[in-house]
Amino acid sequence: MPTVREIEAYLYELAPKALAMDWDNVGQLLGDPEQEVKRVLVALDITEAVADEALEGGCELIVAHHPVMNCRWHPVQSVRRDTPQGRLFMKLLCGGAACICMHTNLDAATGGVNDCLAQALGLRETELLPDSDGVCRMGTLPEVMSLRDFARMASKALGGHTVRYADAGKRVYRVAVGGGACGEYADAAIKAGCDTFLTADIKYHAFLDAAAAGLNLLDAGHFPTEDPVCETLVTRLREAFPDLRVWKSARHRDVIRYELAER
Repeated sequence: MPTVREIEAYLYELAPKALAMDWDNVGQLLGDPEQEVKRVLVALDITEAVADEALEGGCELIVAHHPVMNCRWHPVQSVRRDTPQGRLFMKLLCGGAACICMHTNLDAATGGVNDCLAQALGLRETELLPDSDGVCRMGTLPEVMSLRDFARMASKALGGHTVRYADAGKRVYRVAVGGGACGEYADAAIKAGCDTFLTADIKYHAFLDAAAAGLNLLDAGHFPTEDPVCETLVTRLREAFPDLRVWKSARHRDVIRYELAER
């Protein structure tokens, strides 16, 4: 059976470490590199529910997109059971589950987060969006459609999640996408001649600015825009390691919900 180290090496072939942004924390972040692996759970995030699912399923490894620790945001000064982060770490380490996280390198990689997002939305002739640090993609739809119809289609394609959007008065055909928080690349989408940009975590004034600049801007949510890559990771790991049991988390869901007020 492959070791954690061998699986990490394979994942770096898919998403080279050199593609990660300099602030990022990628690769094997917890566990024993020489641990033999029989079962792998794939998830977007390593939450406590995901950890429980992995341990109950006898997994020696969790492969995730978001780092289980990112020292830029949450410096690890202690590991204590009475803190959320410490409780998660102790559960994983005591349970013998290693963690490999492929983050911004998987965003930028060919076949990674943003290629999966573009595919989910049915974009054709996809290519790198210039001036997006190698992250975002752009392509064209099979046919021109209204922004409202595109928003509905995107919602359905990404699991029925809510989509927020600002209408710049353009029909949708040439679309840029950036899974997760890629709002900073709206100007790059405009410069590349896109009429529409779909990403996540958009602030109020960014919607105003995009509409004024002639760019339809959609916020389809951080989880929904990145989650499609998980099924691809499952498929690629099964192909590379036929003896492994690999599956996507059945418990991890978007924690953000929207409720409509009664009229």
